[in-house]
Formats: sequence, C-alpha cells, structure tokens
Amino acid sequence: MKEGPDIAQIGALIGDPARANMLTALMSGKALTATELAGTAGITLQTASSHLSKLEAGGLIGQRKQGRHRYFSLTDDDVGLLLESLMGFAAGRGFTRHRTGPKDPALRKARVCYNHLAGDYGVRMLDSLVAEEVITGTGDDLALTDAGHRRMTELGIDLAALTKQRRPVCRTCLDWSERRSHLAGSLGEALLSMFLEKGWAKREPDSRAVRFTPNGEKAFSKLFGMPG
Repeated sequence: MKEGPDIAQIGALIGDPARANMLTALMSGKALTATELAGTAGITLQTASSHLSKLEAGGLIGQRKQGRHRYFSLTDDDVGLLLESLMGFAAGRGFTRHRTGPKDPALRKARVCYNHLAGDYGVRMLDSLVAEEVITGTGDDLALTDAGHRRMTELGIDLAALTKQRRPVCRTCLDWSERRSHLAGSLGEALLSMFLEKGWAKREPDSRAVRFTPNGEKAFSKLFGMPG
C-alpha cells in the first residue's frame, strides 16, 4: 500500500465534468442551491444531489440550511486556491473550452476569485503593494510590513480582526487569466469588501465579473499607483 496523501481521490472528485462545473460556479463566493447548481451543470436535480453529496464527503463543499432551502458553498480558501490554480494549469497547457483566459473582457479585467479580487486589477494591486513595500516576501510567505499595517489601518481595515482568523492574512493565488499571482488571504477579502462597500465597484449579476465605477477607477488607480 502506498503511503502519503491520496491525490487520486481529490482528482476524481474535481475531474467529473458536472462536479467541475458546480465547483466553478461556487468560485463566485456565493452560496447556491442544489437547483441552481444543477442548472449550471446541465443535469437533473437528482443527479446534482448525488454529486453534491460526494463533494461534501470529500471536504470540498459545505452546506447550510435556511428555511426550506439548503445552500452550498466552497469549504474554505484552500479549495478556492486549488481550483484557481488548476484553472491556470489547464489554461497554460491549452486545456480550454474556447481560448486562453476568460472570454468576457470584464472577467479578464476584474473578477471575484472565491472571496478576493482577481484578474488584471487583482494582479496589479499585489504588484503595487509589493513595490511600495506594503507587503514583503515571496510565494505564500507574505507579510505586512510596519508601513503596511499603518496603511491598511488608515483605510479602515481592522487588522486585529484579520489576524484572529484561522487563515493567513496575506497569501498569493495564481491568477488563471493573467498567469501571475494576485492577493488572497483575509486581507485580500477585506480589500475587495472595502471596494464594494465604498461603491467603487459592483458585482455583475450571475457572473464573477467585478465592474468598477468611473470614480472607483480613479480611487483604485490612485491607491495602487496605476495609470488613470
């Protein structure tokens, strides 16, 4: 018997086309019903329920009940990071449905990656934070500098609350359309929430796309040193 982690089981769970489509739909960060996920996968509700049971048993998704409905979502950040990395790996080797990267230009520009900002804007944001020494380190070994703590506090982000969470404050996530890293972790989620709360950007209905308003474009560009 071979020893060590069994990647075959995880690969089999993700590798089924219907389950892959449902997991991709949950990358929006929204909790969805079995009926909604069945529609996304193009399968019957009964078949979807069987797939969802397998994904839940494998620790990839969780559910919560509200009234008569059950809502499903990805278990945690690690599942989202795994899926985004697999998308990047597949795209880099030509395994795409149409062409490399998201088809919709809006998705290329800015989109939700489970709970943080991805796409061109997500990559540029991380590049800016590293260049200005707000964040230091490489790979997953990222940390806020003292200057970074001051800057995030000035933006109104509660760093004390972020550090209490059972996940990294800063970590990278390989962006599957840009093929470079964007910012994940609790700070990545907090920054995306800030953009939405300030009205700088809005989520597109039934899409992972994030659209910045004209004022939001200017504010984002000023904050992260991007050309206006």
